[in-house]
Amino acid sequence: MIAQAVLTVSESKRLIAKGVAALPSVRRAMEKGIIAIARGTTNGYVAEELLGRGIEKHRMIAGVTLPAKGERPGKLSEPKIPGYVIVDGQLREDLLVDEVVKRMGPGDVFIKGANALDYKNKVAGILIGHPTSGTIGNAIGHIISRRIELVIPVGLEKLVYCDIFELSRLASRTDVLGDVPRMFPVTGTIVTEIEALQLLTGVKATLYAAGGIAGAEGSVRLLLEGSREQLDKAMELIESIQGEPPFV
Repeated sequence: MIAQAVLTVSESKRLIAKGVAALPSVRRAMEKGIIAIARGTTNGYVAEELLGRGIEKHRMIAGVTLPAKGERPGKLSEPKIPGYVIVDGQLREDLLVDEVVKRMGPGDVFIKGANALDYKNKVAGILIGHPTSGTIGNAIGHIISRRIELVIPVGLEKLVYCDIFELSRLASRTDVLGDVPRMFPVTGTIVTEIEALQLLTGVKATLYAAGGIAGAEGSVRLLLEGSREQLDKAMELIESIQGEPPFV
């Protein structure tokens, strides 16, 4: 059987966060291990799902895309949260993401969102404005050498049609007019709405269409395939997150 679902950007972020929390590797690390949650909008939702409580998500931003013209929401100027570190299921406010990655290892999980997604090739891209590549630049060497699992929560709204490595090379040109951020390609455990729905309900989701108006700008329309029981479970889950307020 098939059904459809439409998710706004914030609803997708909530769904993806629930999917990340359901990953077997994340559940194991919550029992025994280290989970580092870097700053990012989707990661704010992930933190809420793993901590089991609300947080000031607007303080988890790590560079945002805003309309070229218009006022910047005042809340976005508030002091930033430096991410979250969870050790053996307990929040450790004395540990920083950029430092704890140096002691993480196999079985531990580092969570970092992305700005672009080549879904076919399972490669994500992170925009870089910092001269030393920011959080991902600090962490990637440790992630690779220490065999830390990199989990990348990213919505289908961020799909691009080009090869991300080619985009990275293009953005690295030196003949630049104005401010053009570089792009850092990464691979890891990518969790979109598709993976989240499969993990949580067993349905197969396919991106069917996108876009909308009146608050549905950037939304995704998904076709869901599965048994009647799976579809009922999926629709119950989707109805429970519909109405998620916009990020700010």
